[in-house]
Parts: sequence; C-alpha cells; structure tokens
Amino acid sequence: MRIVALAGGVGGAKLAHGLALVLAPEQLTVVVNTGDDFQHYGLRICPDLDTVCYTLAGLANPLTGWGRENETWLAFENAQKLGGPDWFKLGDMDLGTHLERTRRLSAGEILSGITRDFCKAWGVGATILPMTDQPVCTMVATADSGELPFQEYFVRQQCKPVVKGFRFAGIESAQPAPGVLQAIQSAEAIVICPSNPWVSIDPILSVPGLRPALAEKTVVAVSPIIGGKAVKGPVVKMYTELGFSPSALSVANHYQPHLNGFILDQIDAHLVSELTIPSLTTDTLMSSLTKRTALAEDVLHWIRRLKTL
Repeated sequence: MRIVALAGGVGGAKLAHGLALVLAPEQLTVVVNTGDDFQHYGLRICPDLDTVCYTLAGLANPLTGWGRENETWLAFENAQKLGGPDWFKLGDMDLGTHLERTRRLSAGEILSGITRDFCKAWGVGATILPMTDQPVCTMVATADSGELPFQEYFVRQQCKPVVKGFRFAGIESAQPAPGVLQAIQSAEAIVICPSNPWVSIDPILSVPGLRPALAEKTVVAVSPIIGGKAVKGPVVKMYTELGFSPSALSVANHYQPHLNGFILDQIDAHLVSELTIPSLTTDTLMSSLTKRTALAEDVLHWIRRLKTL
C-alpha cells in the first residue's frame, strides 16, 4: 500500500517512523512542514524536517524526541560564552547538519535534493520531502507581543503569548517540492499524522496545489489531542485561545472537508457519536517503539477496511 504521510513535530515523526517500520521503503513518502524553518547563527535551521529525518534514521534523542541522541554542546557553549544568542540550542552533531545544508543552499542547490542526499547518508529508506523548496515562515499573531516568527513564539517566548491567529508568509509564491504531487497522485491513502493542525499541518495544506491534490484521495487523520490534553506542544493552548474546545472532535472538524476517516484514542471513544465520518478508536499514545509500530499497523489495517466501505 502506497502511503503519503503529512507530518511535523515529534508526534508526526513518531507515526512516520512507525509507518516506515511496517511498509517497504518505496511505499512511504513523508511530506514535512517547513513553515518553522528559520535562520540562526547564519544557518538554515529546519526543525521539523530534521526531527522526522533523525527519527526515521534512528538518530533522534529518545528523551526529547528532537535533536540527536548522545549529543554534545561544546560549540554552542563556546558561542554562548562569547556573547552569542542562547535561546535556541544547537548541538555539535546537529550543527554539522545545518552547516552542510546551508553551504549547499548557498551554492544554489534545493532543499528537497539536499534532504534526499542526507537521508541516503543516514540510511533512511522512505522518501522524505519538504513541503516546498521555497522559504515559508509561519507567523504567529499574538495579543500581547504582536506578530512573531514561529520559533520566537515557540522557543524564545516558550509559547507564553496569547495566540490570535497564524499567517504563512511566502506561501502564495511557494510550489510543492518536486515529487510531492506525484507521490500524492500515486498514493492509495494520505495519513495526516498526530501533528499540530495549526502550525504543522496547515502550512503543508496551504502550499498551492496541495488541497486540490487531496480531493480524490482517501485521507485519514490521527488526533494529537488525547482526553483533551496534548501529548506534546502547545496545540491545546492554541485551540483554547482561538475559541475552540481542545478535543479530538475539534481536530476532526479542523480538517473537514478533507477527511474520509479519523483516528482517535480509546479514551475519547465517547466522541465517536459526534463524528460525521467513519472513525477508529485505538491506543494512539506512542510511548514506545512497539506502540508506534502498533499504531501504524492499526492505521493501515483500518484504511484497507475503510476503502471497502
């Protein structure tokens, strides 16, 4: 079964990894959010893209879900001592990724091609694509700090400002990265991973041409909200501040009319009667490698059943 997964953040990376463990490499393409990319120390940082790549490569820090396992911080600590900005930490091995990416981008190469080569070097079999090769910046409108680039809101201000809305700067001139539309066209189903709908998935869906490409496809989504709480990140805070009840039901409504099916945790089984599309309740908390594999298998088995309805 050919699957395209839309992903960003730790939750998205975990399910993408689970899918990679149960599908053949040629059966999986992961399209990753790049709206939170930014420049830091003169380097192009791609947090979501690197999290997905490191996770599928088995290199991610298992405690945080982001960054590299067994990382050291000597370069960052020295830069900090010399007066450099300290609000976004760069590990030594991670720094090597950013240095080489930036060097190749400066030489005129495109992000999707660089990502392909990085994945080959790291032994990642599945295809991982940025949503676009053009720069797009997620801007967070806040009640008390004006409009902030996402990393300023997320890391520097630790999600404290009250959210009023989002804007994806540069999205109008962006194009899907080479291979994205082709992967969607050949896929049997699209899986929206349990990523933040507002800042991880909406940027992907907002790339011109992406929404129309999904129109004829079987699309399912996995809720990142379990029992009204976020496994990780500010998604519940965002829903609340934007005037929505933070629940799996709100996530399902968020993705309408794209969805053909919705996956929610068994804790939220009481919400099934309020859904207007087929649903699957299962254990969606990927607290171990076994559980992320089990969830991926549940999702694929359910897609097969869904396509026969």
